Amino acid sequence: MSRSPRATTLAVVLAVVVVAFQALLVPLFAGPAAEIAPRDLPLAVAGPEPAATQLADQLRAAHPGAFDLRVVADADAAIRDREVYGAIVLGTDGPALHVASAAGPTVAALLTQATAELGRGAPVPVVDVVPTDPDDPRGAAFGAGFLPLAITGLLAGMLTFLLVKRRAARFVALGTFAVLAGLAGAAVQQAWLGVLPGDYLSVAAVLGLFGLAVSGTVAGLAAVLDRAGLALGALVVFLVGNALSGVSSAAELLPQPWGAVGQALPIGAGSTLLRSVAYFDGNGAGSALAVLCAYAIGGLLLVAAGRRGLARPAAEVAAAGPDRTPALVG
Repeated sequence: MSRSPRATTLAVVLAVVVVAFQALLVPLFAGPAAEIAPRDLPLAVAGPEPAATQLADQLRAAHPGAFDLRVVADADAAIRDREVYGAIVLGTDGPALHVASAAGPTVAALLTQATAELGRGAPVPVVDVVPTDPDDPRGAAFGAGFLPLAITGLLAGMLTFLLVKRRAARFVALGTFAVLAGLAGAAVQQAWLGVLPGDYLSVAAVLGLFGLAVSGTVAGLAAVLDRAGLALGALVVFLVGNALSGVSSAAELLPQPWGAVGQALPIGAGSTLLRSVAYFDGNGAGSALAVLCAYAIGGLLLVAAGRRGLARPAAEVAAAGPDRTPALVG
């Protein structure tokens, strides 16, 4: 009977802890989504001078802090090089908005709304320079398809730590997962669903590197911190990383510095790298590639250095001597 109050207290404490965790998760995910707005979003203006510079100055005054405006000679080239998300092109028939929905349909829609005033009552023509895949016109499949890749990477890292007890075998497990995850993920999204363009091997390489970055980081943290490393990896890499990734929008639409933090985590960097490779011939991929490589290499180094969860060598077991625990006499 004495254990009943203790068990009840434990049950209440567990419920309170879970609800407190929920209270933290809700603003983590819903907060950035509710605050989506342009924040120094790269936007170009192209056209004859001095009209282009004057329009850029007008937009800065009308939308302070919203756009990082620059005057360019070739608007479409700036978009394809991922220097800007869109451009206002001044022509003889008036302004036109050039966008790249492949860089984020949410951004393209926001730019369309923000520049509607330029038409002075008439609709501003919109040119989609780099559109999304025809089978994924709203980009929904791109965002939804990235979450399973993160989940499987997390599971691979956890299972590698929990079930593989030899250090060398852990490297084999992580490497095999990365290769197969990349090849299978690219095949599913391109050949089966048909929602992702680009060169198959290049897309597979991106997905494989992303899988290694996630699984290697989780397995490496666990190898050093034991099961606490699994919790830390799941929290930072998956929960925080997913909430701040900007997969369905853009880093520049999230409150700062959280947009930048999201791009410094594997999911945000992975989605940026995949967009660049699949739609923009690798343009703008440098920083995201560096982030994923850092996580992949760092995770593998932690796996090499950590000793948690490894089987004890036979020599160590022998040196410990026989079990000296006294036998119980019945």
